[in-house]
Amino acid sequence: MKLFDAISDRRSIRTYTAAAVEKPVIEQLLKAAVQAPSATNSQPWAFAVIQDTNLLQQLSGQAKAFLLKQPRQDPALDNYRSLLTNPQFNIFYNAGTLIIIYARQIRLNAVENCSLAAQNLMLAAHGLGLGTCWIGFATPYLNQPEAKQQLEIPAAYTAIAPMITGYPQTVPAAKEKQPPEIIVWH
Repeated sequence: MKLFDAISDRRSIRTYTAAAVEKPVIEQLLKAAVQAPSATNSQPWAFAVIQDTNLLQQLSGQAKAFLLKQPRQDPALDNYRSLLTNPQFNIFYNAGTLIIIYARQIRLNAVENCSLAAQNLMLAAHGLGLGTCWIGFATPYLNQPEAKQQLEIPAAYTAIAPMITGYPQTVPAAKEKQPPEIIVWH
């Protein structure tokens, strides 16, 4: 697969087959993730891999409840309220694997560096025939002390990119992308 094809063909996948993503495949994804550039070669990332379906279901319910308790400061969240109150909705879309990219410490560029690792992971997954979707709904809850304790994550670590992955059941059609907005070109 050519790089530009992978970039333009990759989609966020929200429906998966029941086929498990095996450990060697996950290890390949993690090796790709850590090849990302990082400011001053800080490599601030750490990873949690969750494949326990009961735990994923539990985390989904806890994350939904946490989001629904938040003050209505973000109007965008209101658009998802009916989805979050639906007991059948799983924020991880019933994927069998969740890979969470954590920053060991929030320092200058840690979020950006971990995001670069996430993009590497997504492109590597696509190249291996897997789908991924960054689950932003999970981030606020995963950074709560009770979630870190439940997952045995050190308190200083910050969840940056909760990424579900699995073998796609369906791949959505491409959505038209806007051309780059060039503000200035000196």
